[in-house]
Amino acid sequence: MPVVRPSEAVVHEMHGARFVSYATPLTGSRELCAWRGEVPAGTRAPAHTVSKEEILHILDGGLRVTLDGETTDVTAGDTLIVNAGATLTVENPGTRPAITWVTTLVGLEAELADGTRIAPPWAR
Repeated sequence: MPVVRPSEAVVHEMHGARFVSYATPLTGSRELCAWRGEVPAGTRAPAHTVSKEEILHILDGGLRVTLDGETTDVTAGDTLIVNAGATLTVENPGTRPAITWVTTLVGLEAELADGTRIAPPWAR
């Protein structure tokens, strides 16, 4: 039975945020990836277009997100649905970290505005 203990989660850092990876094919998942995202106060990630659907549930704190040009604030308890092909910018204008739980399909990639493609290891 695949069970990932907190001490077994793999930590990645990118664009000032922390990604704590729990579910990937390396840990026993076949189709989905899941991780805890930690976005420090004052952090703004670059705009990126996702290749697969991504679901972000806000566990604590809040984020300002721009999805395909529309900006809104999300706070603890809110869930953001990002469809494949959407362009997303995430920032934390608050004074404390924002904590999210994110799920997506294995193989998610992101493309930055300059054309750089990223295959995040927490989604492989």
